[in-house]
Amino acid sequence: MRFVQSLETVVVAIFRALVGLSFLVLIGAVLVQVVGRLGGASPVWSEELTRFALLYLAAIGAGLSLRTGELVNVDVVSEAMPPRVSWWLRLVSAILVAGLGLYLLPMAWQYTAIGAFQTSPALGVKMSLVHFTMFLMLALLAFFAVLRVVGMLAGTTDGRPAARDMPQAD
Repeated sequence: MRFVQSLETVVVAIFRALVGLSFLVLIGAVLVQVVGRLGGASPVWSEELTRFALLYLAAIGAGLSLRTGELVNVDVVSEAMPPRVSWWLRLVSAILVAGLGLYLLPMAWQYTAIGAFQTSPALGVKMSLVHFTMFLMLALLAFFAVLRVVGMLAGTTDGRPAARDMPQAD
């Protein structure tokens, strides 16, 4: 189980850094748009780069949000149940998320492969790099859901989302 926890720590650190990078690219592209519009001519590529950065930000952030509970989490009914029933509902939910993500991965890969035949109009990048965001999002959702299932079955977690690694305000 120590290996799984180490793997999760490494994956979380890498993808947090990638979320930050995506956000910086998004900020930079929007800043170029705003400055360009003030000057009378915004570069065409900046709008496209903004959309691509936003796609990567959402794709990477979805898995991390599942882990921390910041993704949509409707638990009013399940948490009102007795603890054992609530635990089972969280387990079934994690299994369903993991199963759906894993089921859709091959189709997302086909979608990614289609992009190899297309390029973006302004930046000229292969659209497979953009379409890859769907595969990445599903893979990360499945990964963190599988980690939750494994942790629940091993008894190292109760299946509730992990608290963010930030100090709590008093």
